[in-house]
Amino acid sequence: MMTLFDRSSVQLVDDRGMPAGTAPKATVHGTDTPLHLAFSCHIQDGNGSLLVTRRALTKATWPGVWSNSFCGHPAPGEPLGAAVRRRAREELGVELADVTAILPTFRYRATDASGMVENEICPVFRARVTTDPLPAPDEICEWQWTTAAQLRAAVVAAPYAFSPWLRLQLRELHVGAL
Repeated sequence: MMTLFDRSSVQLVDDRGMPAGTAPKATVHGTDTPLHLAFSCHIQDGNGSLLVTRRALTKATWPGVWSNSFCGHPAPGEPLGAAVRRRAREELGVELADVTAILPTFRYRATDASGMVENEICPVFRARVTTDPLPAPDEICEWQWTTAAQLRAAVVAAPYAFSPWLRLQLRELHVGAL
């Protein structure tokens, strides 16, 4: 039996990551963003290349910056693995294999140039695909396959061009973890 989740809401969490209520997704990113649950995913192809994506210019937070493959929010009560797979289909048009948590306790808070705040407990996953993405244009405006070494070099050379969560994730991950 398929369970339906309220995808218009996000799970608020306390400092320990425990559920602390819900809020409409449309209201959780602003200048006073409550701590909430999210996730990030790094996708590899069969050759081990990494998929990086450039956020659509219409995104509310960090428009136009390069980032990991995709991010999202599980609906309240939705298992994280199911949410990662769902979001991969919605945002990139791909089916994932080998979904694995690589930074299960990742957390960050960052403010973009417009004053929008991200404040998330955001477990980071790695997964594999066998096809190129077909991204939703309201989510992603460009994408590219690269290597972990090339990505790290690009982030060092032009950190402003990449999302703060990607920069922080790369600091915490060993080269072999991606």
